[in-house]
Amino acid sequence: MIGYGFIYTVTGAVFAAYALLSLANRANPKRWGNAAFYGLLAVSFLLGELLGDVGNGLLVLGLVAIAGTGAMGRGAPDGVVDDERRTGEAAVRGNWLFAPALIVPATALVGTLLFPHLPGLVDPKQVTLVSLTIGVLLALTVNYVWLRPRATTPFVEGVRLMDAVGWAAVLPQMLASLGAVFALAGVGGVVGNLIGGAIPHGSLIAAVVAYAIGMAGFTIVMGNAFAAFPVMFAAIGMPLLIGQYHGDAAVIAAVGMLAGFCGTLLTPMAANFNLVPAALLDLKDKSAVIRAQVPTALPLLAANAAFLYWMGFP
Repeated sequence: MIGYGFIYTVTGAVFAAYALLSLANRANPKRWGNAAFYGLLAVSFLLGELLGDVGNGLLVLGLVAIAGTGAMGRGAPDGVVDDERRTGEAAVRGNWLFAPALIVPATALVGTLLFPHLPGLVDPKQVTLVSLTIGVLLALTVNYVWLRPRATTPFVEGVRLMDAVGWAAVLPQMLASLGAVFALAGVGGVVGNLIGGAIPHGSLIAAVVAYAIGMAGFTIVMGNAFAAFPVMFAAIGMPLLIGQYHGDAAVIAAVGMLAGFCGTLLTPMAANFNLVPAALLDLKDKSAVIRAQVPTALPLLAANAAFLYWMGFP
Protein backbone atom coordinates (compact mmCIF):
# COMPACT_ATOMS: atom_id res chain seq x y z
CA MET A 1 0.00 0.00 0.00
CA ILE A 2 1.38 3.38 -1.03
CA GLY A 3 1.74 5.82 1.85
CA TYR A 4 4.26 7.87 3.75
CA GLY A 5 7.14 5.65 2.62
CA PHE A 6 6.66 6.66 -1.02
CA ILE A 7 6.37 10.36 -0.15
CA TYR A 8 9.42 10.34 2.11
CA THR A 9 11.52 8.43 -0.42
CA VAL A 10 10.81 10.92 -3.21
CA THR A 11 11.41 13.91 -0.92
CA GLY A 12 14.58 12.42 0.52
CA ALA A 13 15.94 11.68 -2.95
CA VAL A 14 15.37 15.30 -3.99
CA PHE A 15 17.20 16.65 -0.94
CA ALA A 16 20.03 14.17 -1.53
CA ALA A 17 20.38 15.56 -5.06
CA TYR A 18 20.40 19.08 -3.64
CA ALA A 19 23.18 18.09 -1.22
CA LEU A 20 25.35 16.65 -4.00
CA LEU A 21 24.80 19.63 -6.29
CA SER A 22 25.60 22.04 -3.45
CA LEU A 23 28.79 20.16 -2.68
CA ALA A 24 29.86 20.37 -6.31
CA ASN A 25 29.15 24.10 -6.57
CA ARG A 26 32.52 25.71 -5.98
CA ALA A 27 31.08 29.15 -6.74
CA ASN A 28 29.30 29.09 -3.39
CA PRO A 29 31.71 29.87 -0.52
CA LYS A 30 29.33 28.19 1.92
CA ARG A 31 28.72 25.09 -0.13
CA TRP A 32 29.70 22.77 2.74
CA GLY A 33 27.04 24.22 5.00
CA ASN A 34 24.37 24.00 2.32
CA ALA A 35 25.35 20.44 1.46
CA ALA A 36 25.28 19.41 5.12
CA PHE A 37 21.86 21.00 5.66
CA TYR A 38 20.26 19.34 2.64
CA GLY A 39 22.07 16.10 3.42
CA LEU A 40 20.64 15.99 6.94
CA LEU A 41 17.16 16.62 5.55
CA ALA A 42 17.68 13.75 3.10
CA VAL A 43 18.74 11.45 5.95
CA SER A 44 15.69 12.51 7.95
CA PHE A 45 13.28 11.55 5.17
CA LEU A 46 15.07 8.42 4.01
CA LEU A 47 16.25 6.95 7.33
CA GLY A 48 14.19 8.72 9.96
CA GLU A 49 12.42 5.58 11.16
CA LEU A 50 15.74 3.82 11.67
CA LEU A 51 17.30 6.68 13.65
CA GLY A 52 14.80 6.62 16.51
CA ASP A 53 13.78 9.55 18.67
CA VAL A 54 17.27 10.35 19.94
CA GLY A 55 18.82 10.13 16.49
CA ASN A 56 16.18 12.37 14.96
CA GLY A 57 16.55 14.81 17.84
CA LEU A 58 20.29 15.05 17.24
CA LEU A 59 19.62 15.51 13.53
CA VAL A 60 17.32 18.45 14.24
CA LEU A 61 19.96 19.97 16.51
CA GLY A 62 22.40 19.63 13.64
CA LEU A 63 20.03 21.51 11.34
CA VAL A 64 19.63 24.24 13.95
CA ALA A 65 23.39 24.49 14.43
CA ILE A 66 24.00 24.89 10.70
CA ALA A 67 21.30 27.53 10.34
CA GLY A 68 22.13 29.34 13.57
CA THR A 69 25.82 29.71 12.82
CA GLY A 70 25.20 31.23 9.39
CA ALA A 71 26.85 28.32 7.63
CA MET A 72 24.44 28.52 4.69
CA GLY A 73 24.74 30.95 1.80
CA ARG A 74 23.86 31.63 -1.80
CA GLY A 75 26.06 30.98 -4.76
CA ALA A 76 25.75 30.84 -8.54
CA PRO A 77 25.10 27.15 -9.22
CA ASP A 78 26.36 25.64 -12.45
CA GLY A 79 23.69 24.83 -15.01
CA VAL A 80 21.18 27.57 -14.15
CA VAL A 81 19.35 28.71 -17.27
CA ASP A 82 20.46 32.24 -18.17
CA ASP A 83 17.93 35.07 -18.27
CA GLU A 84 18.20 35.61 -22.03
CA ARG A 85 17.42 32.00 -22.83
CA ARG A 86 14.66 31.92 -20.23
CA THR A 87 13.02 35.02 -21.72
CA GLY A 88 13.32 33.66 -25.25
CA GLU A 89 11.70 30.33 -24.41
CA ALA A 90 8.94 32.07 -22.48
CA ALA A 91 8.13 34.21 -25.51
CA VAL A 92 7.93 31.14 -27.75
CA ARG A 93 5.87 28.89 -25.48
CA GLY A 94 3.64 31.56 -23.99
CA ASN A 95 1.05 30.65 -21.41
CA TRP A 96 1.52 26.94 -22.09
CA LEU A 97 4.41 27.16 -19.63
CA PHE A 98 1.80 27.16 -16.87
CA ALA A 99 0.48 23.75 -17.94
CA PRO A 100 3.05 21.66 -16.02
CA ALA A 101 2.38 23.68 -12.87
CA LEU A 102 -1.35 22.98 -13.21
CA ILE A 103 -0.69 19.25 -13.53
CA VAL A 104 0.26 19.10 -9.84
CA PRO A 105 -3.02 20.37 -8.30
CA ALA A 106 -5.09 18.61 -10.97
CA THR A 107 -3.45 15.27 -10.16
CA ALA A 108 -3.86 15.89 -6.44
CA LEU A 109 -7.59 16.53 -6.94
CA VAL A 110 -8.18 13.55 -9.22
CA GLY A 111 -6.17 11.21 -7.00
CA THR A 112 -7.95 12.35 -3.85
CA LEU A 113 -11.30 11.53 -5.45
CA LEU A 114 -10.20 8.35 -7.27
CA PHE A 115 -7.92 6.42 -4.90
CA PRO A 116 -10.54 5.84 -2.18
CA HIS A 117 -12.43 3.77 -4.79
CA LEU A 118 -9.35 1.58 -5.38
CA PRO A 119 -9.01 -0.19 -2.01
CA GLY A 120 -5.61 -1.54 -1.09
CA LEU A 121 -3.66 0.70 -3.44
CA VAL A 122 -3.11 3.88 -1.40
CA ASP A 123 -3.25 4.45 2.34
CA PRO A 124 -6.70 6.04 2.87
CA LYS A 125 -5.22 8.56 5.30
CA GLN A 126 -2.59 9.75 2.82
CA VAL A 127 -4.43 9.89 -0.51
CA THR A 128 -3.99 13.64 -0.94
CA LEU A 129 -0.25 13.68 -0.15
CA VAL A 130 0.37 10.64 -2.34
CA SER A 131 -1.61 12.23 -5.17
CA LEU A 132 0.33 15.47 -4.75
CA THR A 133 3.65 13.60 -4.97
CA ILE A 134 2.50 11.73 -8.07
CA GLY A 135 1.48 15.06 -9.57
CA VAL A 136 4.96 16.47 -9.01
CA LEU A 137 6.58 13.44 -10.65
CA LEU A 138 4.14 13.60 -13.56
CA ALA A 139 4.79 17.33 -14.09
CA LEU A 140 8.54 16.70 -13.99
CA THR A 141 8.18 13.96 -16.61
CA VAL A 142 6.12 16.23 -18.87
CA ASN A 143 8.78 18.94 -18.57
CA TYR A 144 11.54 16.52 -19.52
CA VAL A 145 9.62 15.30 -22.59
CA TRP A 146 8.39 18.74 -23.68
CA LEU A 147 11.22 21.13 -22.82
CA ARG A 148 14.09 18.62 -23.06
CA PRO A 149 16.35 20.22 -20.45
CA ARG A 150 19.54 18.64 -19.19
CA ALA A 151 18.89 15.91 -16.65
CA THR A 152 20.18 18.03 -13.79
CA THR A 153 18.48 21.32 -14.74
CA PRO A 154 15.30 20.92 -12.61
CA PHE A 155 17.38 20.05 -9.58
CA VAL A 156 19.87 22.86 -10.17
CA GLU A 157 16.98 25.31 -10.36
CA GLY A 158 15.56 23.74 -7.22
CA VAL A 159 18.84 24.31 -5.39
CA ARG A 160 18.86 27.92 -6.56
CA LEU A 161 15.42 28.52 -5.05
CA MET A 162 16.24 26.63 -1.86
CA ASP A 163 19.45 28.62 -1.42
CA ALA A 164 17.45 31.83 -1.83
CA VAL A 165 15.01 30.76 0.88
CA GLY A 166 17.64 29.17 3.14
CA TRP A 167 16.88 27.45 6.43
CA ALA A 168 13.45 29.13 6.63
CA ALA A 169 12.15 26.56 4.14
CA VAL A 170 11.81 23.96 6.91
CA LEU A 171 10.42 26.35 9.52
CA PRO A 172 6.74 25.45 8.86
CA GLN A 173 7.49 21.76 9.34
CA MET A 174 9.31 22.43 12.60
CA LEU A 175 6.54 24.67 13.94
CA ALA A 176 3.83 22.15 13.04
CA SER A 177 5.74 19.55 15.04
CA LEU A 178 5.97 22.02 17.91
CA GLY A 179 2.18 22.26 17.95
CA ALA A 180 1.92 18.50 18.44
CA VAL A 181 4.46 18.68 21.27
CA PHE A 182 2.49 21.48 22.94
CA ALA A 183 -0.71 19.44 22.70
CA LEU A 184 0.92 16.38 24.28
CA ALA A 185 2.41 18.55 27.01
CA GLY A 186 -1.02 19.84 28.01
CA VAL A 187 -0.41 23.46 27.03
CA GLY A 188 -4.02 23.71 25.86
CA GLY A 189 -5.31 22.98 29.35
CA VAL A 190 -3.04 25.58 30.91
CA VAL A 191 -4.06 28.20 28.36
CA GLY A 192 -7.70 27.27 28.86
CA ASN A 193 -7.46 27.87 32.61
CA LEU A 194 -5.85 31.27 32.06
CA ILE A 195 -8.28 32.44 29.40
CA GLY A 196 -11.28 30.88 31.13
CA GLY A 197 -10.74 33.11 34.12
CA ALA A 198 -10.79 36.21 31.91
CA ILE A 199 -13.94 35.33 29.96
CA PRO A 200 -17.16 36.57 31.64
CA HIS A 201 -19.23 33.61 32.77
CA GLY A 202 -22.03 32.83 30.33
CA SER A 203 -20.80 35.18 27.61
CA LEU A 204 -20.79 33.30 24.31
CA ILE A 205 -19.58 36.34 22.37
CA ALA A 206 -16.57 36.74 24.65
CA ALA A 207 -15.70 33.04 24.25
CA VAL A 208 -15.97 33.25 20.46
CA VAL A 209 -13.81 36.38 20.30
CA ALA A 210 -11.22 34.83 22.63
CA TYR A 211 -11.09 31.70 20.48
CA ALA A 212 -10.71 33.62 17.20
CA ILE A 213 -8.12 36.05 18.55
CA GLY A 214 -6.33 33.23 20.36
CA MET A 215 -6.06 31.23 17.13
CA ALA A 216 -4.61 34.25 15.33
CA GLY A 217 -2.33 35.12 18.26
CA PHE A 218 -0.90 31.62 18.67
CA THR A 219 -0.41 31.41 14.92
CA ILE A 220 1.57 34.67 15.02
CA VAL A 221 3.80 33.19 17.73
CA MET A 222 4.14 29.71 16.23
CA GLY A 223 3.96 30.64 12.55
CA ASN A 224 1.51 27.90 11.66
CA ALA A 225 -2.25 27.64 12.21
CA PHE A 226 -1.97 23.86 12.29
CA ALA A 227 0.35 24.23 15.26
CA ALA A 228 -1.95 26.69 17.02
CA PHE A 229 -5.13 24.68 16.49
CA PRO A 230 -4.56 21.80 18.95
CA VAL A 231 -3.69 24.30 21.68
CA MET A 232 -6.67 26.63 21.22
CA PHE A 233 -9.14 23.86 20.47
CA ALA A 234 -8.18 22.13 23.70
CA ALA A 235 -8.22 25.44 25.59
CA ILE A 236 -11.48 27.02 24.36
CA GLY A 237 -12.97 25.19 21.40
CA MET A 238 -13.75 21.87 23.03
CA PRO A 239 -14.50 22.76 26.68
CA LEU A 240 -16.36 26.05 26.11
CA LEU A 241 -17.69 26.44 22.58
CA ILE A 242 -18.65 22.79 22.14
CA GLY A 243 -18.95 21.44 25.68
CA GLN A 244 -20.63 24.39 27.39
CA TYR A 245 -22.37 26.23 24.53
CA HIS A 246 -23.08 23.15 22.34
CA GLY A 247 -21.63 24.64 19.16
CA ASP A 248 -21.24 22.86 15.83
CA ALA A 249 -17.86 21.15 16.03
CA ALA A 250 -17.26 21.25 12.26
CA VAL A 251 -17.89 25.00 12.05
CA ILE A 252 -15.84 25.75 15.14
CA ALA A 253 -12.89 23.76 13.81
CA ALA A 254 -13.05 25.07 10.22
CA VAL A 255 -13.66 28.75 10.97
CA GLY A 256 -11.16 28.58 13.82
CA MET A 257 -8.52 27.52 11.32
CA LEU A 258 -9.50 30.43 9.08
CA ALA A 259 -9.01 32.78 12.03
CA GLY A 260 -5.59 31.24 12.54
CA PHE A 261 -4.71 31.85 8.90
CA CYS A 262 -5.33 35.56 9.52
CA GLY A 263 -2.43 35.36 11.96
CA THR A 264 -0.34 33.71 9.25
CA LEU A 265 -0.57 36.94 7.26
CA LEU A 266 0.91 38.91 10.15
CA THR A 267 3.99 37.00 11.23
CA PRO A 268 7.54 36.46 9.95
CA MET A 269 7.38 33.05 11.61
CA ALA A 270 5.23 31.96 8.64
CA ALA A 271 8.36 31.98 6.55
CA ASN A 272 6.93 30.15 3.55
CA PHE A 273 4.28 32.85 3.09
CA ASN A 274 6.01 36.03 4.23
CA LEU A 275 9.79 35.66 4.13
CA VAL A 276 10.16 33.45 1.08
CA PRO A 277 8.51 35.94 -1.35
CA ALA A 278 10.65 38.75 0.03
CA ALA A 279 13.78 36.64 -0.46
CA LEU A 280 12.87 35.50 -3.97
CA LEU A 281 12.02 39.04 -5.06
CA ASP A 282 15.11 40.51 -3.36
CA LEU A 283 12.99 43.06 -1.49
CA LYS A 284 14.98 45.47 0.68
CA ASP A 285 12.21 45.52 3.29
CA LYS A 286 11.89 41.93 4.47
CA SER A 287 8.59 42.82 6.18
CA ALA A 288 7.06 44.33 3.04
CA VAL A 289 4.81 41.33 2.44
CA ILE A 290 3.47 41.47 6.00
CA ARG A 291 2.86 45.21 5.81
CA ALA A 292 0.83 44.75 2.64
CA GLN A 293 -1.28 42.04 4.25
CA VAL A 294 -2.24 43.82 7.49
CA PRO A 295 -5.23 45.72 5.98
CA THR A 296 -6.61 42.37 4.80
CA ALA A 297 -5.80 40.25 7.83
CA LEU A 298 -7.47 42.35 10.55
CA PRO A 299 -10.90 42.82 8.89
CA LEU A 300 -10.82 39.17 7.85
CA LEU A 301 -10.21 38.11 11.45
CA ALA A 302 -13.21 40.17 12.58
CA ALA A 303 -15.32 38.60 9.81
CA ASN A 304 -14.30 35.08 10.87
CA ALA A 305 -15.27 35.81 14.47
CA ALA A 306 -18.68 37.00 13.25
CA PHE A 307 -19.14 33.92 11.05
CA LEU A 308 -18.18 31.69 13.95
CA TYR A 309 -20.80 33.29 16.18
CA TRP A 310 -23.59 33.25 13.56
CA MET A 311 -23.05 29.82 12.02
CA GLY A 312 -21.50 27.83 14.84
CA PHE A 313 -24.41 28.00 17.25
CA PRO A 314 -27.70 27.20 15.47
